[in-house]
Amino acid sequence: MADTLSFLSGFNPAFALIVGGLITLALPNHAARKAIMIAAPILGLVAWFAVSEPGIYGLVELGPLTLETFRFDNLSRVWALVFLIASFLNGIYSIHDRSRWSDAASLVYAGSAVGAVFAGDLITLFFFWELTALASAPLIFAVGGAVSRRAGLRYLALQVLSGVLLLGGAALWYGQTGSWSFGGLGETSVFDLSGPAGWMLLAGIGIKAAFPLMHMWLPDAYPKASAFGAVVLSAFTTKMAIYALARGFAGEEILITIGLVMAVFPVFYAIVSNDLRQTLAYALINQLGFMTVAVGVGSELALNGAAANAFVGVLYMALFFMVMGAVLKRTGTVKATELGGLFKSMPISGLFAVIAGASVIGVPLFSGFVAKTLILSAVHYEHLTIAYFVLIFASAGVMELTALKVPYFAFFGEDRGHRVAEASTGQLVAMGITAFLCLYVGVNYQALYDLLPFATDYKPYKLESVVGQLQIVGAGLLAFALLLWMKLFPLKADRTVIDADWIYRYFGDAVARWGTAMARIVVQWSEGLLGAGFQGLGRKLHNLFSPGGTLSRDFPSGLMALWTAILLAGVLLVAYFSPA
Repeated sequence: MADTLSFLSGFNPAFALIVGGLITLALPNHAARKAIMIAAPILGLVAWFAVSEPGIYGLVELGPLTLETFRFDNLSRVWALVFLIASFLNGIYSIHDRSRWSDAASLVYAGSAVGAVFAGDLITLFFFWELTALASAPLIFAVGGAVSRRAGLRYLALQVLSGVLLLGGAALWYGQTGSWSFGGLGETSVFDLSGPAGWMLLAGIGIKAAFPLMHMWLPDAYPKASAFGAVVLSAFTTKMAIYALARGFAGEEILITIGLVMAVFPVFYAIVSNDLRQTLAYALINQLGFMTVAVGVGSELALNGAAANAFVGVLYMALFFMVMGAVLKRTGTVKATELGGLFKSMPISGLFAVIAGASVIGVPLFSGFVAKTLILSAVHYEHLTIAYFVLIFASAGVMELTALKVPYFAFFGEDRGHRVAEASTGQLVAMGITAFLCLYVGVNYQALYDLLPFATDYKPYKLESVVGQLQIVGAGLLAFALLLWMKLFPLKADRTVIDADWIYRYFGDAVARWGTAMARIVVQWSEGLLGAGFQGLGRKLHNLFSPGGTLSRDFPSGLMALWTAILLAGVLLVAYFSPA
């Protein structure tokens, strides 16, 4: 196939999406926009398949700088492929969405993510990194209203901050090494944490990867995006950050600890959140935690696990957000306390929700199983016993709670009387293709393993792996049943979930208000002090220069002659002692 498509060899697929997005923005015709939204990713996929072997296909000379805009290797190709597939599915899902800004933003956003994983230098990475932030924000603003506007601004502020930290770290790294390179072909562990450059780069990447205390933007913004926007947002930013971690910091042990925290704390938020899209957002953080642990382990099997989980995670989380987007469109809500019994009205969407849930859980024959077992095995082989059992707990916690909670309360719980139409045709087609891929990868896992960065002969369907995973699934089912029996599900009323954003949205706001009040007092005191001083100075100047003032009086000629002599002597002394 590569020989047939050789005319596209070296064409960066990212540009197909970005240019397609810009054209879409200029098109008033709805049908033409949708055609480009589907055609642009197809062109990108064709360009991806046209590359016959790893190499650097895009070089831009800017004076002393050489930018590598298209580095295709075993690490970048798997991320780029799933991003292109996700963009294609988004185009189908959005067929009935009429927002021109959302159409354009989704393509430019996807293209920016593809461009970032193909970037061979830090300057190119920064450009696409920031473009993802600017292009994704309209998907939140598109909803309109004060709530979405504020969430969009918070989201945009943190995303831009991520880019600023990335650029600052890159500049420090250049000063330390004299290179802007983001590693060579197939290279990992590009950076280290021996100096401020590495830490700043890690912080910049960590914001987009939703590290603890940096994660607030994700469960804050995703539930407030449009039905289509949340689907698009779930695919790119966080997985792009995992790629950057794998490329830059593979083997850094601190990532194991960070990943374990990310895998565990969403368990509790998934239980209490009444917004099912917010529940999915916390489940996404849990998934990112598994990938971060794998990057921290840093072995070939672990990095394969991170890549495999990124690939399947894009698909099954997109499927979940697609289903909930369809529910939102039909019912106007995604609150657990307001939904239930939708399987009677939306049986196909309900089936897709079950498939998404089974994939998240990692039920054998579904995509999550063949990816998650790679990470668990990698951690086990490195004898990281505590980390292994923490990940087992996380698997039996947030995955099962999310994968069971969302389908149950939306489709199978207490019937709330919603009698609505099934999802639109475009939504069903997109969900159907995604569900098929979740099953196909789970059964034909070798097709996925062949895409991974390192060659492997790993066999996921070993008896101990299957039995162990079924035990995890059983533990999750038991936990969910107990919560229902204890009537802890569903919540009796909607409530605000207090997360780390309390630091700046509440405590920070209180500190700002206190600081403003103190500043006002200081300004008032200063105004009074300065006012009294200026009044005194004004009186003295008036006494000196007014018609009746001191300078208006007649001076004796003798006194005037004395002052003239003193001033003349001063001038002569200055002239005498001045250098030639």
